[in-house]
Amino acid sequence: MAHKVHSFQAEIEIIGINPYVLLPSEVLNDLFEQAGKSKGPIPVKGKINNKPYQQTLMKFREKWRLYINTTMLPNSPKHVGETIHIQISFDNEDRTLPMQPVLEKALAESKQAKTAFASLSKSRQQEIIRYISYLKTEESIERNIAKAIAFLEGNGRFAGRDKP
Repeated sequence: MAHKVHSFQAEIEIIGINPYVLLPSEVLNDLFEQAGKSKGPIPVKGKINNKPYQQTLMKFREKWRLYINTTMLPNSPKHVGETIHIQISFDNEDRTLPMQPVLEKALAESKQAKTAFASLSKSRQQEIIRYISYLKTEESIERNIAKAIAFLEGNGRFAGRDKP
């Protein structure tokens, strides 16, 4: 089902090192209605200055923000203060990444890690899957899967996180 595409202009602001824009309240309310929620991350897609993007709306410090990363707008931190043209709509496409087969095998071989992984929230599971999926060499995949399994077994850190 196609969702309504909203178009508006917004000034890029920054919080910490993260550029973002605020959405007009009527756009935000329509996205809440389409998503069927007004809490938690809301997947969206659209165009910024006619360049397609896929992103997630996040609420931080009481404000819903569309963070503008460098894949959406090259050198986005240098554009703070500029006004950009935004098209946005709710994105109901499945964003679940498939599990890397070596990770799947490693989880099957460790009951403790498999149980710990299953107890994580879907977003935390996807964070681990995403981290592994972006690795390029077999060596880095195997090395990081070993770290992930150790982490899930309660030993050490993985991807900047302490024990699950």
